[in-house]
Amino acid sequence: MPKIEIYTQPGCPYCVRAITLLQAKDVPFEEIHAPRGSAEREKAQERSGGKTTVPQIFIDGKAIGGCSELMQLEKAGQLDALLGRS
Repeated sequence: MPKIEIYTQPGCPYCVRAITLLQAKDVPFEEIHAPRGSAEREKAQERSGGKTTVPQIFIDGKAIGGCSELMQLEKAGQLDALLGRS
């Protein structure tokens, strides 16, 4: 099973949407709280190549983007393969 990390911020509807999809897939993930100005947010920005928005989602250390990208992967039928469910 791949390691999934998701950087989030309180009150973020896109974070909730991404987490809801991952929970529906019944895959374990680590939620990292990254409010604006925090060291965690800076780390997410660094790891994502400069993206400043949340959520930022990583699968096995690879940045896949945010909620929109996660939903696009699901719609295209590619998310399950990334989650080790091909």
